[in-house]
Amino acid sequence: MNGMHADFLTLLAGIIGLLIVASGVGYVLKQRIAPDGNNATIENLNARILAWWGMTAFLAVAFLAGRGGVILLFAFVSFAALREFVTLTDRRRADHWAIAAAFFVILPAQYALIWWEWYGMWSALIPVYAFLILPIIAVLQSDTEDFLMRISQMQWSLMICVFCASHVPALLFLDIPGFEGRNVLLIVFLIVVVQLSDVLQYTWGKLLGRHPVAPKLSPSKTWEGLIGGVASATLIGTALWWITPFTPLQAALMSLIITLAGFFGGLVMSAIKRDRGVKDWGHMIAGHGGFIDRLDSVVFSAPIFFHLTRYFWSMT
Repeated sequence: MNGMHADFLTLLAGIIGLLIVASGVGYVLKQRIAPDGNNATIENLNARILAWWGMTAFLAVAFLAGRGGVILLFAFVSFAALREFVTLTDRRRADHWAIAAAFFVILPAQYALIWWEWYGMWSALIPVYAFLILPIIAVLQSDTEDFLMRISQMQWSLMICVFCASHVPALLFLDIPGFEGRNVLLIVFLIVVVQLSDVLQYTWGKLLGRHPVAPKLSPSKTWEGLIGGVASATLIGTALWWITPFTPLQAALMSLIITLAGFFGGLVMSAIKRDRGVKDWGHMIAGHGGFIDRLDSVVFSAPIFFHLTRYFWSMT
């Protein structure tokens, strides 16, 4: 456990160092280019850096608090994300009981089952039981107008905001020989690699981006940004192999898989936002939109990362 804390604090110090450098760069850019704050790109950059300071602080406190802190943090994030998603869905009065069950029964039950380490139940609660129970609750209200659309949106919101997100704290309970007491570092690895991939894709895209991956969907996502960001994040993930049970080659492959999953997850979430006619999922995080805007890459990569690690490295 002491070794885990030492590794975590080393990584935390590195992240804080990067944030200090980024804050300095942002300050210099603002003073030299737009001291009056009329440059939207620089203002957005500084808002994002400030938001990352806050998110790093929350993550650090949760991780240092142990398993309970991590589970509570992601339960809160799931609740906030589910609220953002449901706000953009088509709802009718007949859906109120089903929505209440999603927020106040299924969501807490999912995280309680993870705390109890009941893999067989938490892995089936939402994709099996909730998928069957929610439409039953809704149909009992005898309102069939747009029923398929309404219930599908509700099911998708639970899958993305609760089921997929809950795979992050579930990493704490994998039984990996020789890695006992260090599972929180798997979460750090996942979040750092996927989130850095997002940042680096944005950076490479701004520097070299010329060819959009999906022009009608997200013109800012380019092939140059994708290749540069994924390659850079994969190298960083490889360099972080020492905090994982993986060899350097395995860390590289896992990094490649989760960064690609994160990228395409971001595309899927962009498609949903475009369908709903909004730019951001919410406004809770300055410079970053809502919680889903920060979760979109992680929620798609977390289940893949969890099950690959469980299948190849865990005794669970």
